[in-house]
Amino acid sequence: MEDSAAGCHSLVLRLPDTADPQRLLSRAMPDPVQVWQTSVPVGADEPTAEERRRAESLRPIHRDGPPLRVVALRYADGTVDVVLVAVRAVVPPDSLRRIARLLLNGPGDGVPGLPATAARPAFTYRGGLEWGLGDPELRGVVGSERIDLTPLGGQAERLFLPAIALAVSRYGGGHRAELGVLDLGDGTGDHVRVHAVDEHPECSTGDFLRRFDQAPVTPQEPPSVGVILSPAFEEGCYTACLTPVFPLTVQLDRGSSRAVCRFDRGIVDASVAQRFCAHVAHLAGQLADGTADRPLSGLELLPRAEQAALLRAGGAGDTTPVRGRIDRAFEEVAAKQPEAVALLAGDEQLTYRQLDERADAVAAGLSALDIAPGSRIGVCLERDADLVVTLLGVLKAGCAYVPMDPRYPAQRLRFTAQNAGLPVIVTSAPEFPPVPGIRLLTPSALTELGAGRATTGARPSAEGDDPAYVIYTSGSTGTPKGVVVPHRNVLALLRATAEDFALGRDDTWTLFHSSAFDFSVWEIWGCLLTGGRLVVVPYWTTRDTEEFYALLAERRVTVLNQTPSAFAQLIRHDHHAGGDLALRLIIFGGEPLDVRMLAPWFARHPATDCRVVNMFGITETTVHVTAQTVTPQEVVAGSRSVGRPLPGWSVSIRDERGRVLPPGPSGEIYVGGAGVADQYLGRPELTEQRFILDELTGERIYRSGDKGRLHPDGRLDHLGRLDSQVKVRGHRIELDEIRMVLLGAPQVTAAAVVVSRDQPDDPASSRIDAYVVLEAAADCAQVLVHAKTMLPDYMTPATITEVTEIPLTINGKPDISRLPDPRTGPAGAPDAQEPASSELADDILSIWSKLLNTRVSLQDNFFTLGGNSLLVVRVLAEMRERNLPKVSPKQFYGHSTAAQFVELVRGLSEADR
Repeated sequence: MEDSAAGCHSLVLRLPDTADPQRLLSRAMPDPVQVWQTSVPVGADEPTAEERRRAESLRPIHRDGPPLRVVALRYADGTVDVVLVAVRAVVPPDSLRRIARLLLNGPGDGVPGLPATAARPAFTYRGGLEWGLGDPELRGVVGSERIDLTPLGGQAERLFLPAIALAVSRYGGGHRAELGVLDLGDGTGDHVRVHAVDEHPECSTGDFLRRFDQAPVTPQEPPSVGVILSPAFEEGCYTACLTPVFPLTVQLDRGSSRAVCRFDRGIVDASVAQRFCAHVAHLAGQLADGTADRPLSGLELLPRAEQAALLRAGGAGDTTPVRGRIDRAFEEVAAKQPEAVALLAGDEQLTYRQLDERADAVAAGLSALDIAPGSRIGVCLERDADLVVTLLGVLKAGCAYVPMDPRYPAQRLRFTAQNAGLPVIVTSAPEFPPVPGIRLLTPSALTELGAGRATTGARPSAEGDDPAYVIYTSGSTGTPKGVVVPHRNVLALLRATAEDFALGRDDTWTLFHSSAFDFSVWEIWGCLLTGGRLVVVPYWTTRDTEEFYALLAERRVTVLNQTPSAFAQLIRHDHHAGGDLALRLIIFGGEPLDVRMLAPWFARHPATDCRVVNMFGITETTVHVTAQTVTPQEVVAGSRSVGRPLPGWSVSIRDERGRVLPPGPSGEIYVGGAGVADQYLGRPELTEQRFILDELTGERIYRSGDKGRLHPDGRLDHLGRLDSQVKVRGHRIELDEIRMVLLGAPQVTAAAVVVSRDQPDDPASSRIDAYVVLEAAADCAQVLVHAKTMLPDYMTPATITEVTEIPLTINGKPDISRLPDPRTGPAGAPDAQEPASSELADDILSIWSKLLNTRVSLQDNFFTLGGNSLLVVRVLAEMRERNLPKVSPKQFYGHSTAAQFVELVRGLSEADR
């Protein structure tokens, strides 16, 4: 930001009624000075007069004008104010004071002559305030806030700068603060110096003050927060800079306890600036009152009362206990509408009564096996009617279901089964790996076991404290971790959302997601516990946008849950199809939403017809935590808000030490309330680290590992992850888990894993790239085979590149910037020996090359080059635009090399003739 007005200062004086400013200046100054006389038709104490004084004192010197401007304001009551505005480099504070004394006291010391014009210095600050949250439409509008330093007395100047530096450090996460200082009395002119101070957690307040005094001060570009040390003017009201030198500028008058914060409202929200000033004063007071050996970490940024108020505003303490079980809640719905359609799966249709009866048969089958209530039951089924029936039946038996995706590799399925201690796994997958001590049963076999008999034993408690499901998520130690979620959490989620979303028996939902992804918990029980119809979407239909769109239209789906990556494909298809959709509610989750992608959707579907909601959530906090209705206004603004906490949930932002942060600065998102899961299964140490008892509220809260910040109005911005966990197409992935798997491959001595995105604004172009250091006898193909045996498809690296070493930063971490492009080698290069291909092959290769952002040959494999399910959809869409034969996603996956795919398309083309 460049602003020459920052190089001007001003002083407002109240003169005697009889004073003649023009005569006084003409006699005392060697150069003529024009005094502009202005009549103000109100009394000097009226608001209009105050506004006029303020406006004149903040109006900078014209670029080509003289370096001093004098305006006399004569009010209706006879009072006279003189406003002096000057270029500070030409008329420094000392000269301005001499001119003021001349006007107030008459001729004394001479006033130096002034050049006719003067160049004004321009200031450039580094970057913006991440915690500012200003309104871009107010860019250049200056706000101000006073800071009360009276309690510091004579220590104000000594403690004020360290207090600001400490506040900036805490706002930035508690590591390092860079504080700009412009000292108008040190004889260096308008040169900003920067204090760089580290906040060492183990140091005392005395150590910190000494380090601050001894910190090297160097001329640099001004940072985002700074202090102007100005002389104290008893003569009048002095403004050191007409616009803030820094986006947030604090002016301290030396020798006094007067300080004022001025800020650019386009960068810094007024309420954030107000809080910041209060926090600076609070820290300064603690520095003044504390003993020298007091731990610096013990100084509070926020007073306890403000912490409590922020936590209450974030929902803490507002949790009304929810009791009940999912299966009992379903039975209540089924009793009210037994003949209403509950489930649609292909040609199969089940009413609520039929679904209830079939689930009872599953429960009876588990009882026949003497499965004790409280046991965990594995469920590994395709998305069909049996899946929903089995999940409900497991709950009716008083057990918890452990969902597994049939497409997971055998090693992951085996690990989950053993880790969860499953006595039984319900599966139709013939290739499910045998696990000693675990019985595998198909849904029909389980039902036959329970034929003709009712469940035995007492029904489980209706309180809902026992687990409903265990979903495994990616783990940083190299193994997945199971999240244990009780019944009551799911019922609390429905209580928090059903009324706001108007969920009811007239709604039709889709079960689009894998049961091993917790979005399915919301889809299944959100629908069935509110009386809606659940349409089960087959796996391959979820991969074919055209088929899925047709299903939405045919089934008159009203409630749709999607990851942003998946919905982006629907938006593209909707543009061409223009189908008659019945959607009234779309809910996004699973990954961050770039609201700008919704502009084409809103252009065809008014927000009044279809509500769009962005929700942030975590498996450990029961699917959803916050909700933000997205409108075209949010799209235009590029909002990152995920909204406020759901009723019963709470959100706070904290630094690395768990200290509560105010609205504005970013930190770790902590979640409390009704959705917090019980534990990580069999991981007491990890449970203790992440599920903690909050000493401020006495409630159990979850450290999410997600980065966020709060708006003053309580809305949350989700800013990504703090660690190596990422979201790729809705899947939560720990890159360290992939890295550990790669290191477990034979001959791999080092590995690094990164997420790449060819198109920054396109989530579909995200892919996982791996780099390995190999011993001489190994190759990347062997490593890929090993990875595929251990990792599900969505976690398997798209590329594995051999490197001689993993480059490191100075801090010993992988230096991502120095890793090579994984597709510049032979796999991504054209085959010089390849004969000229046909026109059809040229079309296919051009489409693949365009979407994969690399040159493709007939020998290349689509998925080895970084292809994924979303890019498959785009390939098929572009083929249709070129009038090429229709290929299903299932066919694509079976013909994934370019040569195979070309032959497939050629065969389909010939069959159509």
